[in-house]
Amino acid sequence: MAGEAQEKSAVTHIDRAVRCQLSAHDEGEHFGLLTDTGAYGTALWLRWHGPDEAELVVLLDCPVPAPGPDGDGCRLFVGHATHHTWQDALGQAPYAS
Repeated sequence: MAGEAQEKSAVTHIDRAVRCQLSAHDEGEHFGLLTDTGAYGTALWLRWHGPDEAELVVLLDCPVPAPGPDGDGCRLFVGHATHHTWQDALGQAPYAS
């Protein structure tokens, strides 16, 4: 799968250890960021549900910024099921985009 990821990306190195980027959860799909695709606003993600079910997917970046003039952008993808990545730092309650 690493070779297929390199073919879909302009990046020459893909990390072989991928962790789910969503907030802690036991059920449902998991998503691990592999790399930017080179196209503006998209990234290559590994999506899996179980130990033997994984696929490569290109997903649009989540466009929701943190509140305030210098708010960081969310580091997940459009339609993610958990709260935005910047909400952990702000101590806000979970929110789905």
